[in-house]
Amino acid sequence: MWTLADKMLSSRFLLGTAHYASLDIMKNAIRAAKTEVITVSLKRQRPEKKGGEQFWSSIKAMNCHLLPNTAGCHQANEAITMAEMARDMFQTNWIKLEVIGDNYNLQPDPFELVYAAKILVKKGFEVFPYCTDDLVLCQRLVDVGCRILMPWAAPIGSGKGLLNVYAMETLRQRLPHITLIVDAGIGTPSDAVHALELGYDAILLNTAVALAKKPIQMAEAFRDAIIAGRAAFEAGLMLERNMASPSTNLVDTPFWHQEKDISSLQDWMALPS
Repeated sequence: MWTLADKMLSSRFLLGTAHYASLDIMKNAIRAAKTEVITVSLKRQRPEKKGGEQFWSSIKAMNCHLLPNTAGCHQANEAITMAEMARDMFQTNWIKLEVIGDNYNLQPDPFELVYAAKILVKKGFEVFPYCTDDLVLCQRLVDVGCRILMPWAAPIGSGKGLLNVYAMETLRQRLPHITLIVDAGIGTPSDAVHALELGYDAILLNTAVALAKKPIQMAEAFRDAIIAGRAAFEAGLMLERNMASPSTNLVDTPFWHQEKDISSLQDWMALPS
């Protein structure tokens, strides 16, 4: 069990709800992942759209904690309004804050993001800011009251994995008491393992499951990978070395040869010089 904001959870796998080929595949993938937190976007998944009511009914029936997001917002004020709408609609103070600054790589706008986070924290929201792995940006978000950060591993939907391991390690070391959730860029279960081995608290992803050839099977693979990565971190990884080190000590004698070797040594020492 671990604590995310004010909730006790058993799963460290957060899953998005976009891009699935059908509602049934989405629901079965969520079940296979055994996730307890799913993200939804008011701007891109509105109830009035075709099939919208069926989508929202299916989401509510999953009995998961909902993490609404402000996907598609480019200005702080727009994101703040979207967050307030989400709180009214879903009766939750959780909000995944996205304020996009560039349409090519969907990188967050650091200035608008910090401003929006500051306002939303004052309004009583538990803000989950989607940010880059920039240490100074992350520190500024913590300074305005964010207890949870969601740095990317790579641009959204790219599947490139952990592009800057050094930066991610630095965030974990410098912000030891902040909940860090990798959001965006995860492409394979091995990427998720690596992030959890670094000490990150959880993984949020969408595309890697939704666009897999077999989304349900991929959800299971990520579920198991995240469990393995966290277990490895808690077990304590061995330190890397720049030189080889034999796994078997070649100096000592195997125990089943000890008596023979001792007698041979005694015979040798008894020989005349």
